[in-house]
Formats: sequence, structure tokens, C-alpha cells
Amino acid sequence: MEKQKITVTVAGKNYTLVSGDPPAYVKRVAAFVDRKLNETTTVTNLPSGQAAVLTCFNLAEDLLKAQDENMMLRKQIEQLGRTNKAIKE
Repeated sequence: MEKQKITVTVAGKNYTLVSGDPPAYVKRVAAFVDRKLNETTTVTNLPSGQAAVLTCFNLAEDLLKAQDENMMLRKQIEQLGRTNKAIKE
């Protein structure tokens, strides 16, 4: 898909992004970031810059946990595949 400019709003500020992803997807990502940032700000009452950094840490932690779980599940699937192959032989 050709890259295009998409304007999104996060924390009450507009940002123009350039992406090859569909606009609906980019807006979904922005809404997720906005929601997570709002959650952090509400719970911590930190200034916006510090809330943004803490939100980045929280999102990075979630991402790394998801990647670890994905890797573990892939290994389990590979092991099941090898087990099923051995049973069929």
C-alpha cells in the first residue's frame, strides 16, 4: 500500500503520521496509545512527559511479555508437530 499522511490525536494533540498501513489501523494504534497514556496519567498524576515515558515502559513490558509467550507457544507447537510426526511413523 502506498504511504499516506494520517492525522491522529493523542493526549489532546494532533499528530500527522506517514504510514503504508490502512488509515483505520493507524487510528486504532493511536487510540490505543491515547487510552494507555490516559490510564497512566489518571493513576499517577504525573506531568505529561513523565507519564509518556512511563506509558512507553509499560507498553514495552507488555510487548516483551507477548513476544516471550509467542516464542514459548511456537516451541510447544513445534514439539507437538514432532511428536505427531513420530507417532505417525
